[in-house]
Amino acid sequence: MAQDFLLSLPILVATLWIVLLIVCEAAFQRHLLTKYLSLIGFVGVAAATVYVFPQQGFAFSEMIRAGAVQHFANFIFLLAGVIVTLTSDRYLEEEKIWFGEYYIIMFISVLGMMLMASAANMTVLFIGLETMSIALYVLAGLMRRDKRSSEAAMKYFLLGSFASGFFLYGIALIYGATGEMALHRVADVLQLRGASPLFWIGLSLLMLGLFFKISAVPFHQWTPDVYQGSPTPAAAFMSTGAKAAAFAAIISVIGNFSVQLQGNLNWSVAVSVVAVATMIVGNVAALAQEQLKRMLAYSSIAHAGYMLVGIAAGGAEGFSAVIYYTLIYTLMNVGAFSVVALLESEGLGATYSDCTGIFKDSPLLAGAMAIFMLSLAGLPPFGGFIAKYKVFAAAVSAGMAWLAVVGVLASAVSAYYYLRVIVAMFMQEKNQPLKLPMTSSSLTLAVVALAVLLLGIFPTEVLKLTAKAIELGFAP
Repeated sequence: MAQDFLLSLPILVATLWIVLLIVCEAAFQRHLLTKYLSLIGFVGVAAATVYVFPQQGFAFSEMIRAGAVQHFANFIFLLAGVIVTLTSDRYLEEEKIWFGEYYIIMFISVLGMMLMASAANMTVLFIGLETMSIALYVLAGLMRRDKRSSEAAMKYFLLGSFASGFFLYGIALIYGATGEMALHRVADVLQLRGASPLFWIGLSLLMLGLFFKISAVPFHQWTPDVYQGSPTPAAAFMSTGAKAAAFAAIISVIGNFSVQLQGNLNWSVAVSVVAVATMIVGNVAALAQEQLKRMLAYSSIAHAGYMLVGIAAGGAEGFSAVIYYTLIYTLMNVGAFSVVALLESEGLGATYSDCTGIFKDSPLLAGAMAIFMLSLAGLPPFGGFIAKYKVFAAAVSAGMAWLAVVGVLASAVSAYYYLRVIVAMFMQEKNQPLKLPMTSSSLTLAVVALAVLLLGIFPTEVLKLTAKAIELGFAP
């Protein structure tokens, strides 16, 4: 029992801290206090993760699995939560939605992400998915007076519930085919009996639910509308944390079923087709956007396609590349959305034209946004370049060079709409000067931009860590 509590310590700390946040908010109703308590909670969960990082194994009757992959994923979720929390204040105050429950709901969503990454049993995987999703539905509709926010929440809820239904039905079919709910037990049964058609149908439906969460084509239609209508900090969080959690779950499922999936041509072709469609649709649609939030929404779809290249490649190289990609993507995409949130908090519409002249009035903010855009485009020496290189290299190593070529071409297309932001900021002038005061949010974004740059110049240690995490992640 003591070992169970030790292995699941980060999840337990997060759960207890959520209870504390709810009590404090109900008792004091001081949103600033709730914010700082949330930050302390994120740090506490991170400390608990560091403490148990060397540990690995199953907990609570093999419902939870702790290991390097899960711990690394927890850091990504916590990082997204911390950055969004630090950069939200001005936007929330301007939109009159600076409520303490905003931070509590975000913390609950992080708990759901942690459960998804640590799930050894499909029941826990579903509980984590729903915990994360319901919290995100609420965040999407937080601007109660804005019809677009209500529409975003309703659309996300309805489509998300529909995808969850497929996900749950897939779990039921896998259980029917194997008689087991634990992922590694299912894998053992498949090795003894082989994979039946019922199992393959169930796995397809389960993956459909996860593909919805990463906005993979053709399950992507909700993304631009939901991101556009949601509070911008909430869009930043759901575009990174939720995507990272879904990819962690995908890696967990595929890692356990690797014997059945390895060399399966139909599986490889199916994931490759989805990856190609996602990269092409995301990038082509982003070219036509004028609103920065919609552009970033389609950009997030395209990046899901890049990460799916690593999933299609499979193996330790492909999975470790995807984990590294989720880390870099979280930093640069949260940063880009946070810059948009700052623009909106100053009364700007956050279109390309609203970016003009930012460098003259706020060099720090413009420089940070330039780094995020260049990294999203995959240009050296930024972290996004290394991330794309690793997933494409994994595809080449797996004998799927054509998939890497499609990825490179799609990435080249994306350079247009990313560089368009930089041109507006640095090379065009606005008729009236902007008022962009230096804030703590600007300093936070500068630190995030520096991290994106350093992870592009010195990626070796982090890449070694992700490779080691995958190596240990599915050890018995």
